[in-house]
Amino acid sequence: MSATTSPLHPGAKPSQSSANGAPARLASVRLRTDLLIYLAITALTLSAWWISTQGWFTSWSPTGYWLGVAGGVSMLLLFTYPLRKRWRVTYNWGASKYWFVAHMVLGILGPWLILLHSTFRIGSTNAAVALFSMIIVALSGVIGRFLYVRLHADLRGEKATLASLRGAMGQEQQAADTQFHSMPGVLQAMQAFERQTLADGANHGARHLWRLFVLPIQRQRVTQQCKAEVKKLIKQAVDDKKWSKPQALKRYRTCCEQIDSYATSVQRAAQFQTFERLFSLWHVAHVPFVWVMVLCAIFHVVAVHAY
Repeated sequence: MSATTSPLHPGAKPSQSSANGAPARLASVRLRTDLLIYLAITALTLSAWWISTQGWFTSWSPTGYWLGVAGGVSMLLLFTYPLRKRWRVTYNWGASKYWFVAHMVLGILGPWLILLHSTFRIGSTNAAVALFSMIIVALSGVIGRFLYVRLHADLRGEKATLASLRGAMGQEQQAADTQFHSMPGVLQAMQAFERQTLADGANHGARHLWRLFVLPIQRQRVTQQCKAEVKKLIKQAVDDKKWSKPQALKRYRTCCEQIDSYATSVQRAAQFQTFERLFSLWHVAHVPFVWVMVLCAIFHVVAVHAY
């Protein structure tokens, strides 16, 4: 590689992968979104509990009653999303991503309204079963969303494939080969991480657990080691070639972005089959819970109006 294209040359341009660092940025956005949703759910739950302590209404008062009705309607509207996906008549009723977002909003709003309606008090066995089945379905929905976004490129409903993920990883690998040609230690460490992570093996339970819990830690360790090596090499270049601090910082950030993107694309390709398996198992468990909730809700409504 010529000096003008070496990553240790101050005038070198960042290596351009097809994704332009997209895997790492996508993972970062996904993590921030997950945290915001979990914080929002926690805040809404605490707000419902606080409101219930104020004594402003009871579950059988007019306000409490209509909160229950609004919550029930919100839960029923959740069924519009699976209908949109499976009923041919609805295929042209707007983009699937908007239906999915509405499904998520209703999946949070409905349970919150039901919690307000209940005032965190259980008046009968039927009410208890209806409430706890709703809570189980809501928590299951949160888990389902977590798995869904890891199997789809974005909220458009376009499912990723293992081939597409491996293709993106290959492009990141080519970019890394160019970027770190003059940093053999960094390149070898990343290639070793890829070989170990994507080694052929049976997709048994232990392998899935390793991908879920050990692989992220290992990826973090490898990326930190590579970044430390890059930092050392750039520091040497600063001393030997008299780089300015802005030049050195720019090169360091560019290299770190490439390291993160490459390692993230490897991890996502490795975890894809695991998330596919988990999503399949989740769907098997989620659907029965939904119908139990529906039956309990119907029985609860009938019992309230009959007695």
